[in-house]
Amino acid sequence: MTTPSLPAGVSVFERGWLSSNNILIQGAQGTALIDSGYYTHADQTLALVDSALQGRPLDLLLNTHLHSDHCGGNAALQVRYPALQTHIPPGHAEYVRVWDAHALSYTPTGQQCPRFHLDSTLQPETEMRLGELLWQVHAAPGHDPHSVILFEPNSRTLVSADALWEKGFGVVFPELDGDDAFDEVAATLDLIERLNPATVIPGHGAPFSDAPAALAYARQRLHGFVQNPAKHLQYAAKVLLKFKLLEARHLPLPALIAWARNTTYFSQTFQQHFAGATFEEATQHLVHDLVRSGAARLHDDVVYNIG
Repeated sequence: MTTPSLPAGVSVFERGWLSSNNILIQGAQGTALIDSGYYTHADQTLALVDSALQGRPLDLLLNTHLHSDHCGGNAALQVRYPALQTHIPPGHAEYVRVWDAHALSYTPTGQQCPRFHLDSTLQPETEMRLGELLWQVHAAPGHDPHSVILFEPNSRTLVSADALWEKGFGVVFPELDGDDAFDEVAATLDLIERLNPATVIPGHGAPFSDAPAALAYARQRLHGFVQNPAKHLQYAAKVLLKFKLLEARHLPLPALIAWARNTTYFSQTFQQHFAGATFEEATQHLVHDLVRSGAARLHDDVVYNIG
């Protein structure tokens, strides 16, 4: 498979699924990093950025959205680079200022993100110079109502975050809150099709060049969720479990069940999808699904992450 070409000055640090990818953009006019990974990987994020910058300062930090795997390294970067300017999508700006961990999704998902500060917001339908390149900022609701994507029109390079992966897209979290958001996912996919990117840098996974194939796959997946919303709820519950296992690496099954019981999004999904089963039965069913798919291993009542 041919590696997609990236514009001069753009580097992608492809991370594991606990952390989002980091995109570093360097030019004579400054340096910028898009997304900072999960907090437990902050030391590795700092090492990657420090090594690539070779003594240069990091001027800008942008977050495509504020899920913990995309901004968990913000605080560490702000300490390392005191002059760093941090830009986030506007929808959650006030929650960051007062640090409302529930509204920012960290409490409901059972995830963590050290407190950071913001300096400015990424306004959709504007342009922003990163390094030597002028990038368009586009609203991309669906996975997160306030997410943005970034597009460089000359090279047709798209930073798609979790709006489009090579195989699918991120959990549609507004649907877990009872809000209809599948139409927003479809509209964002339509936007990406209109942009016609030659190279896509997703939030997770390697950059890729066949955007039409990825869009077709994403639309097929979305259609399945629209036809059977329970399928999406089950997918979301397994994603939350897998994320916890990625973070902890292994947990006794009773501890994993206790974590799930105290995690709002998980308990909501249980109530909607597993009526008639006990919480323990429902969680064990999802764990066994992860084991069957090769994403986890269960031994002596301990659940181990795989992959």
